[in-house]
Amino acid sequence: MTETTARDGRHGDLLAVVSQSGPTVTFFDAATDAVVDTLDLLAEPHELCFDPTQRLLWCTSTYFGGYYHANDGRRTQLTVIDPDTRDIVEVVDLAPEHGPHGLALDATRNRLYVSVEGSDDRPGGVVVVDTLTRKPLGRIDTGAPGPHWFVIDPAGAHGYASNKEAPIVSIVDLAAGTLVGAVEVPGSEGLAVSADGREVYVAAPYGSFTAGRSGQRPLPGIRVIDTASRSIVDVLPTENVVFPVHLTSTGVLLTGELRMEADSSSALGRQAPGRLNAFSTATRTRLAQVELTGRFPLTITSSPDGRLGYIAAVSSSTVDIVDTESWRVLASLDIDKRGEPGAHGLAYIPRPS
Repeated sequence: MTETTARDGRHGDLLAVVSQSGPTVTFFDAATDAVVDTLDLLAEPHELCFDPTQRLLWCTSTYFGGYYHANDGRRTQLTVIDPDTRDIVEVVDLAPEHGPHGLALDATRNRLYVSVEGSDDRPGGVVVVDTLTRKPLGRIDTGAPGPHWFVIDPAGAHGYASNKEAPIVSIVDLAAGTLVGAVEVPGSEGLAVSADGREVYVAAPYGSFTAGRSGQRPLPGIRVIDTASRSIVDVLPTENVVFPVHLTSTGVLLTGELRMEADSSSALGRQAPGRLNAFSTATRTRLAQVELTGRFPLTITSSPDGRLGYIAAVSSSTVDIVDTESWRVLASLDIDKRGEPGAHGLAYIPRPS
């Protein structure tokens, strides 16, 4: 199919992109890539999550400046945005919880799950927010200092948190609000759960920003966790460390692979253009590799039909748009960053019905 076919029927749809250092969220027309609007946010916005039931966009603000383990203090806020009017509806304060990052939505039960970092008096956890009242209802401990990404199964029964420095993926019972298990993983980044809830796909090991570092590290790849046995049953190999992991509606697993050049002068290393890996979750085989233009792929999302993949690269502050049939980069969006780092959270927003 052609690029035009891939864009058909998208007029009125929006792509929302956070600039971490902007700090902004920019709305693009999904059919033409034209900028529709840009909204200023609190400092250090990170992740986005669109609630199609309430037609609201949620955004975490994680730090006052910097990034994980190198920041100027942790924020406590979620910003609620009307994507149709591009107005801020409310700023929800989660204090004393802080460092909100990952977002997972259960639209059926009107629940939003927000991963938060731990402190001296409690471990990291997940804050449960009522999406109707926009009020926090409580928290679930995850048994590790810094749960980063968080996903829930389609049934809304269990949640899974990746942990950078803790060698586990945490498993929580959402109804009971308790930590019920863990799977040994050598420090982890992004993760996704299958449409039937039987498998979780998690990127490991955690990211290192020094190319050619000495010492042995686990081989990079996507650990496949069987949720019934709570064990790793396979590894989908990658050449380099992966941060973002995303599962499309068609069952294709998209992963963003980092590639670095030696550069001791930068805390994040000298980032080379990244690579997109696509795997079939049915056969656990690689479908494609795509050379990206963006440096340091950090977040991935896709269109509801799975035809387009969007890869936000934080170092270059760009978003590559990939056709998931031809596996070509169709376009690259420039995101205002006003410094480093840049493009981070993504959300695809279908037009109102």
